[in-house]
Amino acid sequence: MKQDQPRPTPRAGIMDIEAYVPGKSTAPAGVTKVYKLSSNENPLGPSPKAIEAAREVAAKLDVYPDGTARRLREAIAEVHGLNPANIICSNGSDEILGLLAQTYLAPGDEAVFTEHAFMVYKIYIQAAGAKPVAVKETDERADVDAILAAVTPRTRIVFLANPNNPTGTYVPFQEVRRLHAALRKNVLLVLDAAYAEYVRRNDYEAGIELVGSSENVVMTRTFSKLGLGGARIGWMYGPAHIVDAINRIRGPFNVNATAIEAGIAAIRDRAHIERSAAHNEKWLAWLNEELTKLGLRVTPSVGNFVLIHFPDDNRHSAAAADDYLSARGYILRRVTGYGFPNALRMSVGTEEANHGVIDALKTFLKS
Repeated sequence: MKQDQPRPTPRAGIMDIEAYVPGKSTAPAGVTKVYKLSSNENPLGPSPKAIEAAREVAAKLDVYPDGTARRLREAIAEVHGLNPANIICSNGSDEILGLLAQTYLAPGDEAVFTEHAFMVYKIYIQAAGAKPVAVKETDERADVDAILAAVTPRTRIVFLANPNNPTGTYVPFQEVRRLHAALRKNVLLVLDAAYAEYVRRNDYEAGIELVGSSENVVMTRTFSKLGLGGARIGWMYGPAHIVDAINRIRGPFNVNATAIEAGIAAIRDRAHIERSAAHNEKWLAWLNEELTKLGLRVTPSVGNFVLIHFPDDNRHSAAAADDYLSARGYILRRVTGYGFPNALRMSVGTEEANHGVIDALKTFLKS
């Protein structure tokens, strides 16, 4: 008989997981104005229609929300031309990623992702007791051949962030289709398209058509980058059998009433979404140009952020730049945990914030 433990202990492997650390949101004491550019939020804020819809819910907060988020699923389906029965809504797309790992991974299984991909993939894989397999990227871009080379008989899931965070790079959809065609039919391909609304490339697709014609592909999306990060709304489009499996373990009221109503209004406000995308397209190009003029390398991005690489000298390192910018109220994202110890990720901000960061970096690099 095992000796009684002095307290409850997590199962094996849980304490080996490195907890996710979000981007910081505060500046040092004494800084009066803060520009948060660390979490890829929408600088235009939420849709005014979403704000109004959320306010109207306030008088009904005593009532449980619809456990299936039916009206939200119908609004998503209406905008994207989908069957609402093939959609699941969630508390952020992170929840869906975790549910997929929980449903399709078991101890001894493997799941593949690329080396600079979203950190939660590894966390959820480990939480399911499976083995995370990180694949080298080529020029900070997912390499389909490298992913396929990492697939073994134990592989059950391949996670592909397209576009990827924090690099902002993407895989052309012909390559995504080549990846899918080479996978066994019992391997689930998860296309994480959190930044799809911002991509302006003719060879990019979020994954809707591939999901619609396959039994082993799902696409995950989020409302966070379109101004509803605080509402925590994600969704998945997938085959009926996967939707059925996820619904069996999904929390019964996992999307709250305020999020449902705000989400319905937000996704139908196409003018706000287009304004957000147009703002991003303009300032993403501007930031790339200005940062390059400063002699800094920028990873080509199609998202709503840029990955800025700093010189190797200590005076002008990413850590020194982060301290300098933070002291002036510009909060960027350290990405050491993503394999970039000498880079900062900057969200595309307002005109004022973008100009402020560039002006501050000019002074910093001359110091």
